[in-house]
Amino acid sequence: MKRSTFIRLALGASVGAGIPAVTPAISRAEAAADVPAVARNRSLQLEIERSIEKGLAFLKTKQDPAGFWSSADYPALTGLALLAFVQQPSDDLTAKHPAFVEKAYDYLISCAKPDGGIYGKALANYNTSVVVMALNASGTEKYDDSIRKARAFLVGQQNFYPKQDGKQNPYEGGIGYGDDGPHSDVSNTTFAMEALRSSRSAMEGHDVAAAHDLNWDAALAFLQRCQNLPKYNAQPWVTGDAQNAGGFIYTPLADDNHAFDDSDGKKVPRAYGSMSYSGLLSYIYADLTKDDPRVTAVYDWLGRNYTVEENPGLGASGLFYYYHTMSKALSTYGTDTLPLPGGKSAIWRHDLALKLIDLQASEGSWVNANSGRWWEKDPVLVTSYAVRTLEMMHAGV
Repeated sequence: MKRSTFIRLALGASVGAGIPAVTPAISRAEAAADVPAVARNRSLQLEIERSIEKGLAFLKTKQDPAGFWSSADYPALTGLALLAFVQQPSDDLTAKHPAFVEKAYDYLISCAKPDGGIYGKALANYNTSVVVMALNASGTEKYDDSIRKARAFLVGQQNFYPKQDGKQNPYEGGIGYGDDGPHSDVSNTTFAMEALRSSRSAMEGHDVAAAHDLNWDAALAFLQRCQNLPKYNAQPWVTGDAQNAGGFIYTPLADDNHAFDDSDGKKVPRAYGSMSYSGLLSYIYADLTKDDPRVTAVYDWLGRNYTVEENPGLGASGLFYYYHTMSKALSTYGTDTLPLPGGKSAIWRHDLALKLIDLQASEGSWVNANSGRWWEKDPVLVTSYAVRTLEMMHAGV
């Protein structure tokens, strides 16, 4: 039996409505109807469709005969490409997958480990999370057993530590890559939260014991330790200064982060775009409402730092991951526009779609021309990011 691959988390259910235990499926027509009232631009929508088609055509030529994309050691790369193929606007949800898609799914299943994780050489949480999302988006229930085992694996990745001298480890409640020792970060925590939220339908008719779900309160507490917001975060680096107030950094520990500002005579880790969108998305998954101070603070930071020219705070580094996370977070938050300083608003889908179309190479690919950090010189990874970003925006432009 098929189930819709288009769920509210991917298409813009608003914060505050709550995310039910089993996320209901909706049609594309319903999804488009749910989008708020900015005038639609059919011309731009057609350009997006053409850009998606070119990107998918490029990806199809890059699939290995064994079924994977880019590297057999990192199934997340194949999972991201599959998400681009099975969630394209023209996809017929009732049709059988083409052979190359089925071969890719077979490859993903072949990567399953006895512990339930689905990974290769390393990055167990990241790979398993992305693969769970790809399996869940398949439109079929035949992967549900693998999803349930992978969910239990992801829950087991949440970090808990005994207190030392009465103090709690700052990594408590978060999730890391899964093979990097006692470490948690916002990005991996968000990936795991999204995988668990989006795949709850696989648990229908099964006992959802505590072992099969996160300690969401602990995850929320971890996220707060990564937000520059003094009322909710007691970490020594927190200042709430005007530039960083409300934004997110990678981990709660200053030395783990990527860039710094001088504020009040001390070194302060700089909030940056991709982590701040991840923070907003994680707060949505944790069921915080739009008027929650933690949500409003990061939303305000995103408006103050809005741009499609760079990953704010990091420049070119992680640019396409930033685009992908921006689209997912703002779509899930449920907004057509992002308030900017001075009373203006950005029609963010239009800005981002035009930017991605302009950056696409003639053969259909994308690559980060200015930074290779986080594998963004890999055209398969970056094209998968770009296509999924355009797909998430398609109904709303």
